[in-house]
Amino acid sequence: MSSATEPTQPPVAEPRPVTTVHHGIERTDPYDWLRDKEDPEVVAYLEAENAWTEERTAHLSGLRERIFEEIKERTQETDLSVPTRSRGFWYYSRSFEGKEYGASCRVPVADEDDWTPPRPDAAGSPDEPAVPGEQLLLDLNELAEGHEFFSLGGSSVSPSTALLAYATDTVGDERYTVRVKDLGTGDLLEDELTGVLGGVTWDRDSAAFYYTTVDDTWRPDKVWRHVLGTPQTDDELLFTEPDGRYWTGIGRSRTDRFLYVVTGSKSTTEVRFLDFDAPEAGLQLFAPRVDGLEYGLEHARLSGRDIFLVLHNADGPDFAVATTPTTPTPQERWAPLVPHDPSVRLEAVEAFAGHLVVHQRSDGLTQLRIVELDESAPNGLGDDYLVGFDDELYTIEGGSNPAFDQPVVRIGYTTLAVPASVYDYDVRTRERRLLRRVPVLGGFDPADYVEERLWATSVDGERVPISLVARREVAEAVAAGTPAPLHLYGYGSYEASMDPYFSVARLSVLDRGAVFAIAHVRGGGEMGRRWYDAGKLEHKQNTFSDFIACGRHLVETGWTTPDRMVAEGGSAGGLLMGAVLNQAPELWGGVVAAVPFVDALTSMLDSSLPLTIGEYEEWGNPEDDPDAYARMAAYAPYDNVAALDYPPILAETSINDTRVLYVEPAKWVARLRAEAVGRRDVLLRTEMAAGHGGVSGRYKSWKDRAFSLAWILDRMGLADAVPAGHVGPREGDS
Repeated sequence: MSSATEPTQPPVAEPRPVTTVHHGIERTDPYDWLRDKEDPEVVAYLEAENAWTEERTAHLSGLRERIFEEIKERTQETDLSVPTRSRGFWYYSRSFEGKEYGASCRVPVADEDDWTPPRPDAAGSPDEPAVPGEQLLLDLNELAEGHEFFSLGGSSVSPSTALLAYATDTVGDERYTVRVKDLGTGDLLEDELTGVLGGVTWDRDSAAFYYTTVDDTWRPDKVWRHVLGTPQTDDELLFTEPDGRYWTGIGRSRTDRFLYVVTGSKSTTEVRFLDFDAPEAGLQLFAPRVDGLEYGLEHARLSGRDIFLVLHNADGPDFAVATTPTTPTPQERWAPLVPHDPSVRLEAVEAFAGHLVVHQRSDGLTQLRIVELDESAPNGLGDDYLVGFDDELYTIEGGSNPAFDQPVVRIGYTTLAVPASVYDYDVRTRERRLLRRVPVLGGFDPADYVEERLWATSVDGERVPISLVARREVAEAVAAGTPAPLHLYGYGSYEASMDPYFSVARLSVLDRGAVFAIAHVRGGGEMGRRWYDAGKLEHKQNTFSDFIACGRHLVETGWTTPDRMVAEGGSAGGLLMGAVLNQAPELWGGVVAAVPFVDALTSMLDSSLPLTIGEYEEWGNPEDDPDAYARMAAYAPYDNVAALDYPPILAETSINDTRVLYVEPAKWVARLRAEAVGRRDVLLRTEMAAGHGGVSGRYKSWKDRAFSLAWILDRMGLADAVPAGHVGPREGDS
């Protein structure tokens, strides 16, 4: 099959049925032959789909270009981040107009007692320092040169500050090559490690580092120690996790005393630690795994004692904090410090010399809690309070806080209408200082937009939160009885919370008169652990019912109409899109499914595929469990495609995606074309040099997003709308 110039009909994939039997049930799959991406026929089919998609969206080329230019015009292209202090240096990243990628830099700390970050000059080029004494650590444009795809998996400066280890991926399969740079000379060391998962963690003496690799199913299962100057074949295997349900990862304590090796499944964790003060003890198991018990360690000093803070769910599903000695400690000896509270989900705890920072959420919103340390108090704790903000909807999180003795807490803050903002909170004075708000050019004013929290009622009576943003005049028109086009986003898996966030690209939709909303459906973590538990395994249907209920609520309350509401979700959110298309196709004016997990039953029946075994606790094991098979077969989007009049669908994928294989949306689209009735307006767009996160490079990413947004606006009837604040035709408009 080959793609023709300006095709007049969509590609048709030939059905080649394969029948399998599971638990006595026959299952026929007509399109699994599309799985082999090395087959020239498969590649030709994907290219033909791309050609059809381009033909069907050719009328949007001008709109796509305008959206791209709007994103570009609103972005301060030559820019830099707020510097972060660590080991005598201020570290920051820079971006440059016309460059796809940025650069990382540092300058020495001038005053050891001053924690106020310097304010480098954002203007300039890669050859011009932003501040005197600036040192360029990595120029990502240089590293990306000659590669169609490029991703930095991580970079880490050694404790000695003399070396930089960094990991790069030029394919998109998330398998990285690690190199080490001498920051004194700028030269690369001979060390070159391949097949590494992400970045590395340095040993305290800076003479070695640790990294992880994957097994045949691409599960991170091994931890290695690499000594600088030796070949990778000589690396020491520090730990192997044999259980296919568990992944493994590594980290170093903020105090530099401990290396952590963490193994975990979806519901159980186990931590080992290496004490650099007593390396002869080797890797020690803190507490053995118990099914359903999750815990993590944080080294702290409380009332003059070295302790571990243990964040755990032994006392309840929303977690508590306990203390233990810095030795292996059975669960029955964990001493309570912060008790379990069913109304507050504790997500992380960070220890510093003078305070603790607790990351938590309550009532569907994130919170940052400061617990001051007081050696005179019986438990070593002083005042305990929240860092407050006044917005109705917001996301607050800890920023980069690498120094154990720092007296300030770096905070990240955003809302649907307020761009990402960076604050320093001084624990000594309790003063919050805004260091930077990402500039949005072109006259943007957050006051032009309104944000609201709505509540939909799902079929079982559960109230589901919705976060919503619109231009003020659009919200006023809705209140007066004029519905608006609406873009509804959802995810709902893995306890991942889709908290309110600002997007420059989204302004191109809002300013044309649309509303944007996030449905915080069950399966996510927005309302605590119960929210997650109520949206997985045998309760997975709640995720789909919640999203449908949110869509209907937005229609019934006058915010929008079905023909002008476009839904979007990606990855596991793509499964959500496929399910709600089958269950309520009449509710949507269009659906975007990005890297969608739509052939979930096939993937979960194949334990040799990446991630499958580790996903059993999320979806069930349909291969061994008839009940799990029946549940998944009842909602899996690919299996439930029917003779329905589906709304227009845009499926987007990447050929090198290792998390959700491209074949899932390819098969789904083929089946929709064959079995749907009515419009059958289904498009498949495959990036031929990208991974799960899509294309690389910011300009490429902007163009990629402009493609999706132009399609969404067209479905809403806003393709010809003039953005608010724009007067008169643009050059090239007809």
